[in-house]
Amino acid sequence: MIYTSVIFDFGGVITASPFEAFNRLEEQRGLPRDFVRRVNAADPDANAWARFERAEIDAATFDALFAAEARALGHELEGQAVLAVLAGAVRPAMVAALDTLKGKGFAIGCITNNVPSGKGAGMARSEDMAREIAAILARFDHVIESSKVGVRKPDPAIYRMMCAALDVEPARCIYLDDLGINCKPAAMLGMHAIKVTSGEQALADLSAALDLPLP
Repeated sequence: MIYTSVIFDFGGVITASPFEAFNRLEEQRGLPRDFVRRVNAADPDANAWARFERAEIDAATFDALFAAEARALGHELEGQAVLAVLAGAVRPAMVAALDTLKGKGFAIGCITNNVPSGKGAGMARSEDMAREIAAILARFDHVIESSKVGVRKPDPAIYRMMCAALDVEPARCIYLDDLGINCKPAAMLGMHAIKVTSGEQALADLSAALDLPLP
């Protein structure tokens, strides 16, 4: 198959996984490991996290609803504390790969589940990080943010939206995401899906799929 487009998730692919930050927060608060993921996995289409990523609620409402969901699972944790640690560190090699792909003529897109606050995809914590993220996002031919379109992964509609924006058939696309649940719809549509477990692994798998050396 000749691929012409590469579509990236942002958090956990271009940046380090937010789950690492969640685990640090859990350790600091004396909470069970992966407690934040457990809260977000409960009623995954209608919980506070899902509603916030679709911009159906504001940050204050998310703060209160998430706290109630955490309390229902036996622990105290406010939503604002989760948002405060959400941004992950940028992976320079992934950014370099974006430049390589652009230079080789590939169309590149970004589909990110994010929330309507902070400074850019991934909830930048500072003005410097906001500028860095903005510069990365500017590299993409098209960016779809769940908080702006009201649809979030793994809804197949958001992948179709990207294909339409890039004017490409799914079979000509490679899709990278750190969550298997988000890779499945891409694969079902015909994309070559790569589940990201590390920056190095992602670049190795992408390089192999494209037969193209990447940083």
